[in-house]
Amino acid sequence: MHRLMLNYSPLPVRELLSSSCVSLVIPLALGTGARRFHVSSAFSAKVAMSRFEPASSVNYGKMHENINIVRRRLGRPLTLSEKIVYGHLDDPAGQDIERGRTYLRLRPDRVAMQDATAQMAMLQFISSGLPRVAVPSTIHCDHLIEAQIGGPEDLQRAKEVNEEVYNFLATAAAKYGVGFWKPGSGIIHQIILENYAYPGVMLIGTDSHTPNGGGLGSICIGVGGADAVDVMAGIPWELKCPNVIGVKLTGALSGWTSPKDVILKVAGILTVKGGTGAIVEYHGPGVDSISCTGMATICNMGAEIGATTSIFPYNHRMKTYMEKTGRGEISAVADQFKEDLVPDNGCEYDQVVEINLSELKPHINGPFTPDLAHPVSEIGATAKKNGWPLEVKVGLIGSCTNSSYEDMGRAASLAKQALDRGMKCKAQFTVTPGSEQIRATIERDGYAKILSDVGGIVLANACGPCIGQWDRKDVKKGEKNTIVTSYNRNFTARNDANPATHAFVTSPEIVTAMAIAGTLDFNPETDFLTAPNGEKFKLEAPTGDELPSKDFDPGQDTYQYPPAESSSVMVNVSPSSNRLQLLEPFDKWQGKDLEDMRILIKVKGKCTTDHISAAGPWLKFRGHLDNISNNMLIGAVNIDNDAVNKVKNLLTGEFGGVPDVARHYKANGVNWVVVGDENYGEGSSREHAALEPRHLGGRAIIVKSFARIHETNLKKQGLLPLTFADPKDYDKIRPDDKISISGLKSLSPGKPLTAVIKHSDGSQESFPLNHTFNETQIDWFKAGSALNRMKQLQ
Repeated sequence: MHRLMLNYSPLPVRELLSSSCVSLVIPLALGTGARRFHVSSAFSAKVAMSRFEPASSVNYGKMHENINIVRRRLGRPLTLSEKIVYGHLDDPAGQDIERGRTYLRLRPDRVAMQDATAQMAMLQFISSGLPRVAVPSTIHCDHLIEAQIGGPEDLQRAKEVNEEVYNFLATAAAKYGVGFWKPGSGIIHQIILENYAYPGVMLIGTDSHTPNGGGLGSICIGVGGADAVDVMAGIPWELKCPNVIGVKLTGALSGWTSPKDVILKVAGILTVKGGTGAIVEYHGPGVDSISCTGMATICNMGAEIGATTSIFPYNHRMKTYMEKTGRGEISAVADQFKEDLVPDNGCEYDQVVEINLSELKPHINGPFTPDLAHPVSEIGATAKKNGWPLEVKVGLIGSCTNSSYEDMGRAASLAKQALDRGMKCKAQFTVTPGSEQIRATIERDGYAKILSDVGGIVLANACGPCIGQWDRKDVKKGEKNTIVTSYNRNFTARNDANPATHAFVTSPEIVTAMAIAGTLDFNPETDFLTAPNGEKFKLEAPTGDELPSKDFDPGQDTYQYPPAESSSVMVNVSPSSNRLQLLEPFDKWQGKDLEDMRILIKVKGKCTTDHISAAGPWLKFRGHLDNISNNMLIGAVNIDNDAVNKVKNLLTGEFGGVPDVARHYKANGVNWVVVGDENYGEGSSREHAALEPRHLGGRAIIVKSFARIHETNLKKQGLLPLTFADPKDYDKIRPDDKISISGLKSLSPGKPLTAVIKHSDGSQESFPLNHTFNETQIDWFKAGSALNRMKQLQ
């Protein structure tokens, strides 16, 4: 049981800042001392309402100074990404900087955590023994609300079902100085865009779609909870110096083409791993035709190409958005530092993709992977050729990717055209507002009613079906069907736990049009609908205001501000809880090579973090490591038998579930490894995909290549993420082999290890394995985890 041992209620936001004027002190590296910007008390109120900490967050002067130091050292123009990243270096004068090679030590400005990942992050922070977070941090309750009936009912049920977890997060937040956004507040990334992102800020978030903030000129990077703990502890955060991919935009968006189509097109070009190790930086004259929230949409789905993050340069669209969300004075300061918030003339990119927005057509990607791109005009023929179901069972709009005021307005403009002709959606239709502010505003302005009248169900302000939190009833598991969404990710069984669901990702406009038509082969640019009276008509291109003319309605106040004094706040975790569990330190490296380990599973094909640690119903165990470990790799395909969750126990000769066999090996003192394919661990940032194998006795993950976040998460938990020097060596490993890894005593950056394989027929062979450990990360491995190492250094 968790209880708050204090009769405490959060201060009303109007009292967070005094009514007196506030000053932002921004030192400049120009030899003229500090420049002081006087901010009115009106700004104080706006800041309070947006829960924004100006004194600790707006630090353009320091970034400006760092940029100048690095530019002089490198002697070349800098990309925007480099300016902001290098502007946050812990040691700009001494840091070794080489794209794609060196590790940077950075000082991010802020941390954000969603409730599913915050549980483990806060449990790790508690284990660190530190009294309070060192940087502004927030927790956002958006993942644990299941879509079932409708917004109010689903939210109430979530509060009841998850009471224990919400109480833990609320009290832990209060105890350690973290802001807490209650259930119903909205999706973490929309809240960040509305409150915390601003041009030039560096924010890390425990969710893979944190890059959403790039739409406001921010460097926002998705990480695991252990990385968040480093930043909250005030320790410099490490990131491999990213390459920079430039996407040059020309022309202008118009008609049916939306910002979503830009990233759908880019995903088709770069594929799900084309952005790995790189920041995607959009630039060019076409940028100004895209709204701020449209830019956020594009950056959000950059996670689907493996990018470290994505970003747009500061422009008037961002300035207007900040003014509309109560941060006009921040944008006024940004104006004075604009040269630091756009790329230098003559800067060079590692790769350049060019897209003419005037020629770009609406796209739809899928099924089963977000990089399978099709023009909407061709999807019908492609579906027929491949045997994909044409009937659209459900259309779903919203999510962190596409739930802005503009998105909802454009969808409503199409719904209104159908309603005016007596039509409703042929498919089921759901609407997910991105935040309480968006919900309240679209309700005030009539969009919610239009979307409801056309057949839509307005869900809670939460992630819902996008992350598998969907109690779907209209089809049986295994029944082949098609859904279209405005979400970002469409892996097998991602949305509804049905592996036969063909999920397609597109814009809210196209989702709405296809939901009205009820079929995948409807092209709204050319095809006609038939009204009940027999009239044939074409939908006119969608329209919608970028921002509300009457300003935003903030809706209900759902924010808990951390108390200034929290010594009386108690955070208790019951030993008998099945949802929360205090962490025990992982064992240290024993100082010798790893001998005769078993192959737990040799994975065939795509293996995302959804395959390694499923979401959906498993989300309720995100705070209980032992319980959630029962989902480890249950979605991965075993190359030995093409089955999921069925591997051979080499101690008993019997087949069992992957977690069961792992537990049996651990109980008998047998170490094991996982062997995987390309881009292993793509998808969500969930560190449970690294914690679970470590907890159940895993020692190494050996694959052809890793997704960035997952590789880092494995290192943080003391596992060895290793890659085949020759990808063909993957074929040499047999599921019944024993494998030894030698060279650990001399583990050092850039020096390969050696795998020795003993086959069951008595033969053996060896080959090199590469790694990307630096010296700091090697210390994590030797200590047993990054958290263990942190304690050693205290």
